[in-house]
Amino acid sequence: MPQNRHPPRTAGPIPRFAPLPRQPAYQRVSSVIAGEILRRTLRQGDPLPTESELADQFAVNRSTIREALRRLESDGLVARMNGGKRLFVRRPDQTETALRVGQTLALGDVTFAELWEAMLAIAPPTAALAATRATPEQINQLAGITAAVELAQDAHAAVAAVVSFFDALATDSGNPVLVLAMQPVSQLLAPSLQAVIDKVPQARERIVIAQRAIVALIDARDAVKTQAWMERHVQDFRRGFELAGITLATRVGNPLA
Repeated sequence: MPQNRHPPRTAGPIPRFAPLPRQPAYQRVSSVIAGEILRRTLRQGDPLPTESELADQFAVNRSTIREALRRLESDGLVARMNGGKRLFVRRPDQTETALRVGQTLALGDVTFAELWEAMLAIAPPTAALAATRATPEQINQLAGITAAVELAQDAHAAVAAVVSFFDALATDSGNPVLVLAMQPVSQLLAPSLQAVIDKVPQARERIVIAQRAIVALIDARDAVKTQAWMERHVQDFRRGFELAGITLATRVGNPLA
């Protein structure tokens, strides 16, 4: 008899989708409300329904609603106004968001080398954009920050000014995404930069020279040279790490090696 060349049929259709993960009810509730906020269906300043109203709408008990609201408060998406009981929609500011990103990076065992690589990728094109978009007032602010680096009484104050310089550049780029990318990286690099300034006598002078050159090029609206100088400046950070004896494999949040 002829053999059947066709494979036997399976008992049912091949599944296309994987099963949905099971989530506690409070997570599903908070996800739905967060989705409304992120889609702008609920806008900044809008009041949320009361706990009782939310419990009725979601058909869950009030303890589930309370836990969902605590999660939304922790994420910074809702807040109580003037100590009241009612919750309102809020939008976290850039500094708060950058802090959360920085905490996530630190908890993720990011190294100083990885942060330096990120700075090298972000800072030069950000500076180039600033050269095309910064206002005269913003350029004057950058010059003032550079003076603060030079005149700072100690390494801690100098590093705070250096971080401000990078953050101001991101703001001057006119791109909010770059602001959120720059702030956590510059802030997490601060401990290593302070160690460099403490241990390498010429470090602060080199930083001031670089910042002055960058500000002058931004003032001249020369984006190409601004980007090149910023790349050179960030490359110089790595040489400073080596001169200071800093191990780049050190995890952020751990004592420097």
